Amino acid sequence: MAQDKVEQHRRYIIMAYVFMFLALLTLVTGLIAYLLSAKVAHSTQAEVWIQAHGVWIMRSVILFMVMAMFAGLWFIPLAFYAWNASLWVTGCTVAGVIFAFIAWMYFFNCFLKGLSKYFKKKAVF
Repeated sequence: MAQDKVEQHRRYIIMAYVFMFLALLTLVTGLIAYLLSAKVAHSTQAEVWIQAHGVWIMRSVILFMVMAMFAGLWFIPLAFYAWNASLWVTGCTVAGVIFAFIAWMYFFNCFLKGLSKYFKKKAVF
């Protein structure tokens, strides 16, 4: 029975990494990755290195979503047509693109680092 739980936790983590990769395209799959990894992170029967990966995925998804929301705030002035010709709106848009790129690269780096440690069966922290 214990071996089945270990395999189930490994499947949850690998599915969480797949959804973590898909979260680079949409935030909905980031929530799915968060929920799958939370099952493993809060389990008392999981191995420590698997729990570390669960916490890593949860932490990475939360930080990515916060950074993506911050980047999205910079695009709000684009919604007002009367402001569209102003130079500061262009500046806000450029800042939003830069922050979105930073968030995307951070999350991609977390994905690669976590997946490489997972295949080595080591804790990611």
